[in-house]
Amino acid sequence: MRKYLAYYVRNFDYPLFFTYVFLCLFGLVMIYSSSMMVSIVYEDGTPDYFYRKQLLNLFVAALAFLVGAFFPYKHFSSKRLMQILLFTTFIFFIWLKIGGYEAGGSKSWINVFNLTMFQPSEFAKLFIILYFAGAFYRKSLNNPMENLEPNNIVYPILVWLAIIFFVGTETDFGAVLIISGIAVAVILASGIEFKKFLKFFAVITIFGSALIGFILLINGNEILTKNRIGRIKAFLNPFEYEGGSSYQIINGYIAIGSGGLEGVGLGQSVQKLGYLPEPQNDFIMAIIAEELGILGVIIVLGGLGFIVFRGLMIALTTKDPLARMIAAGIASWIAIQTFINLGGLSGLIPLTGVTLPFISYGGTSILLLSLAMGILINVSMYVKLERKKT
Repeated sequence: MRKYLAYYVRNFDYPLFFTYVFLCLFGLVMIYSSSMMVSIVYEDGTPDYFYRKQLLNLFVAALAFLVGAFFPYKHFSSKRLMQILLFTTFIFFIWLKIGGYEAGGSKSWINVFNLTMFQPSEFAKLFIILYFAGAFYRKSLNNPMENLEPNNIVYPILVWLAIIFFVGTETDFGAVLIISGIAVAVILASGIEFKKFLKFFAVITIFGSALIGFILLINGNEILTKNRIGRIKAFLNPFEYEGGSSYQIINGYIAIGSGGLEGVGLGQSVQKLGYLPEPQNDFIMAIIAEELGILGVIIVLGGLGFIVFRGLMIALTTKDPLARMIAAGIASWIAIQTFINLGGLSGLIPLTGVTLPFISYGGTSILLLSLAMGILINVSMYVKLERKKT
């Protein structure tokens, strides 16, 4: 045990770890600052309501991080564990269909025995990384990736399509985009030839498009709601609907513009005082920009960018295809989710209600992201050991 701990300390990825910790603590401070008014008006009357809940979330997330960091990453993609997680994933989604709760326009939450609220789509993001990586890795042991064809991995693709169906019928299209992007990134990192990758991509696109069409056919009235159509109109011309669909976007612009270079000061945001709904969630970057200015935005983007860069470098430098796929999947998850969040905030894409990784308020999100970060650090340690052997 002592020998293992010594090896662990020597090979631990400290830059990645401290960046993760910094972002979590920075997010905690900004959750407190951005949610003070919401906490007083809508919750229990104390300004630290969301801060206290996120602090508890971080303690639980720290345990998840330790599990991911200390257990060898190959265990997380083992066939037995994947079977258990696959069963658990679909139990969550069936539970969601029977008794899910709606928040932010999506029925994407389940009440776990009155103890906490849980979002299955967040669980599905990490699951699809581990499941695809494990499935491709086991296939490559008997048949090199260069020889694989789309029909060789029909089962994983069917699992992915089933998850997309459940998440799509929740009307959580932000999660659909992230899970789809993750699947493509893992396949691309598997070592497959580019021509065959295009075949996989074509198969996924065809089946995915057909599935989305089917979801719209059976659930179109719930998906194409007045609110969602309004978001698309707001994206196309936000200032035409500033009193309605564009209300949140316009107030986000005002917050960003008010911050300027240096910001108005921590805790001094005006837009969080009832103008910007739920500022501690997907619009938290607007409050960061208003209070801390461009410097605050650069700090957050720099931290997230470093994690993504580190993950991609781990994927590019390892010889182990399983490690490569897991690292690329986690890095792509954080990159895609960050882009969707900031794209909606800045008006580059329609709003989807996706949170900013490590920064926004949310228990399920920080729990699964922390577990993913632990696994990524575990993979990083393996890559360091791999280099020492060569």
